[in-house]
Amino acid sequence: ISIYIYLCILMALWAVAHLNSPGYGLRALRRTTGGRRGSAGLTGQDANGVPLRRSKRGWMWNQFFLLEEYTGTDLQYVGKLHSDSDRGDGSVRYVLSGEGAGTLFKIDEKSGDIHATKRLDREEKAYYILHAKAVNRFTNEALEGESEFIIKIHDINDNEPRFTKDPYMAQVPEMSDIGTSVIQVTATDADDATYGNSARVVYSILEGQPYFSVDPDTGLIKTALPDMDREVKENYQVVIQAKDMAGQMGGLSGTTTVSITLSDVNDNPPRFTKSLYEFRVPESTELGATAGLVPAEDADIGENAEMDYRIVWSDSPGTFDIITNRSTQEGVIVLRKPLDFESKRQYSFRIQVENVHINPRFFTNGPFRDEATVKIIVEDVDEPPVFRRAAYVMEVIEDVPRNTAIGSISATDPDGKETLIRYSIDRRTDMDRVFNIHAGNGSVFNVRELDREENTWHNITVIATEFNNPRQMSRVPVYIRVLDVNDNAPTLATNYETFVCENAKANQRIQTVSATDPDDPIGGHRFFFSLAQEAAGKANFSVRDNKDNTAWILTRRNSYNSLQRSVYHVPVVITDGDTPMQSSTNTLTIKVCTCDREGKMKLCNAEALTARAGLSTGALVAILLCVIILLMIVVLFAALRRQKKKEPLIISKEDVRDNVVSYNDEGGGEEDTQAFDIGTLRNPEAIEENKQRRDIVPETFYPPVRRPVLPPTRDNNGDVRDFINQRLQDNDSDPTAPPYDSLATYAYEGNGSVAESLSSLESVTTEGDQDYNYLSEWGPRFKKLADMYGGDDSDRDS
Repeated sequence: ISIYIYLCILMALWAVAHLNSPGYGLRALRRTTGGRRGSAGLTGQDANGVPLRRSKRGWMWNQFFLLEEYTGTDLQYVGKLHSDSDRGDGSVRYVLSGEGAGTLFKIDEKSGDIHATKRLDREEKAYYILHAKAVNRFTNEALEGESEFIIKIHDINDNEPRFTKDPYMAQVPEMSDIGTSVIQVTATDADDATYGNSARVVYSILEGQPYFSVDPDTGLIKTALPDMDREVKENYQVVIQAKDMAGQMGGLSGTTTVSITLSDVNDNPPRFTKSLYEFRVPESTELGATAGLVPAEDADIGENAEMDYRIVWSDSPGTFDIITNRSTQEGVIVLRKPLDFESKRQYSFRIQVENVHINPRFFTNGPFRDEATVKIIVEDVDEPPVFRRAAYVMEVIEDVPRNTAIGSISATDPDGKETLIRYSIDRRTDMDRVFNIHAGNGSVFNVRELDREENTWHNITVIATEFNNPRQMSRVPVYIRVLDVNDNAPTLATNYETFVCENAKANQRIQTVSATDPDDPIGGHRFFFSLAQEAAGKANFSVRDNKDNTAWILTRRNSYNSLQRSVYHVPVVITDGDTPMQSSTNTLTIKVCTCDREGKMKLCNAEALTARAGLSTGALVAILLCVIILLMIVVLFAALRRQKKKEPLIISKEDVRDNVVSYNDEGGGEEDTQAFDIGTLRNPEAIEENKQRRDIVPETFYPPVRRPVLPPTRDNNGDVRDFINQRLQDNDSDPTAPPYDSLATYAYEGNGSVAESLSSLESVTTEGDQDYNYLSEWGPRFKKLADMYGGDDSDRDS
């Protein structure tokens, strides 16, 4: 009700203030003939002194004012338009255009009264620009020029203040002084700040006293109590109110919440939870392992709670160390030296902790460090044997006999007990079993001969095990060095290829030789070269020792002839200077070659050339392999040829072709008994019994068809003719015969045969009953033959 009364009073005051204004009501728009009013009255001059002429003005605009949020039931009256041309006879029509014309604002065409059709909100739109015209209702001609005017919306306090955030988050260091700024809050009011106090905001604190305060004009929040401790209370909720109308009664208000957190400062020193820490550590603990954890407490957080630990005193410096675990801020005690229960059973030291980051402002709160005592008790553990040395090095000469003692290994039980120790060699380090060790006393000896030139060092591992507890064992490396003995004779350093020119001169150097020896004397090698005594008397070459482990091979005559002797063998004796002295005789092969004047080889003898051009072992092996492969190919080819010959005449039943079998054995008649046996033809039954085809294997055997032998006629050739006809019939009726034509020729010819000749060439001279008249029946092609042979016979008969 109070707000409603307040609004009514404001509207009444506004109406009184504007009722008589020249732009409101019936006289809002009027005709005037006046010019611009100035100091000169109705007429005046411009800046250049030119007199101004009075001009007719159709419309004089002004502003209309309208209250927002109208709640009445009738349309809200805005104002009236009027033209001097309006005589009141209804001939003038008023037209309104512009923003909101026809929708928000309507005009009476006859009277010019303007009304608002809806409630208007100044915060949505503060003013409207419209245009008005007066036209003749009948002719629609403009009576006055178009004029522009503005309708302004007067503000009322209808919007409460609103904060830009809700909630606000802020931090302030703990232990801050009074008046320390925390955060500034801001509230805005959508009402018109230029008219009245509708948008004037005043801030106040509703919750959060007595810790914080707020500036009523700026909204700045500050601390109101000194030395607020984060460790006592960390979070605060503050409620701020913003009220318009300068905070007066009837104003609108809005609130927001500010969450304030006290940030930490290093105002608390670290403190140990105990004054004495005690830990038990086994003596077998490895170096670098953790022996115990020492926690210290600090009420601060973050970097203000970071701590450093250190040992300030110890009865055994260097045995233990303490470091900081940065994630938990605990002190970690670390073992740096091995523990031995038998030598020292307890350790004691003093530790100190202090903050890393110290704030000088709080030095008065006390020293930011603390101290405590740590006691370490060493626990006894059954330990493996301990060798007297970390490694053993032994030496032995290479020519010692087997089972010679080289050295001794010793280990003891660190627990102080009289425990028996058993020694052995790790065979993975002595695969050839060159050495062995006495299981009881640890003596190392060789079980094989040693050769320094083969292995100078032997690295083995010896294992010591407690006799009563085999799981307790230790290992130690043993390095055995084999010392050298002069047991190898020196030899030529390489296989020298030496030649001498046929035109060589006496005492000419043809080769420089050196020697090698696998032995390694302490003072180094010293070799002596000489010519073998058995070759000294008749030698063609000489050996000169250069006293620097080299020697020259010199010629002893002026020339050499490759035809007489192409190769010389020079025995060179090489002796070392060590004890016992070793020597060897090495043969140096020298070839005789033809050289040019400068002594460069041009050509050697045939033997030398053959030797130089000799094939290497690899080449010979390759040639031999090629020969073997070639032989295998030849054998395989021959086997394939042989297999091919054994294939049957007819491979497939579908292979149908003419088969010509020729029996063209021709001999010398009956007298030629070595060439042909006529008895076979005269006695065909001899070959009937085992007759088989050689080109195919028949599936079933049919018994041969035996035909009676026709008796011989007076013609001596009748038996042969009958035999041939019989053979033809047999082949025709043979079911095993191939399904193709087969020509079998049975021909023989001899002198003095009782069968005589079968040739037709002699038939003309015989008295046989040859009749060729049938040829005339064969056609015109055989008529000539019939005349030649048939006619003669008839003539002769006649």
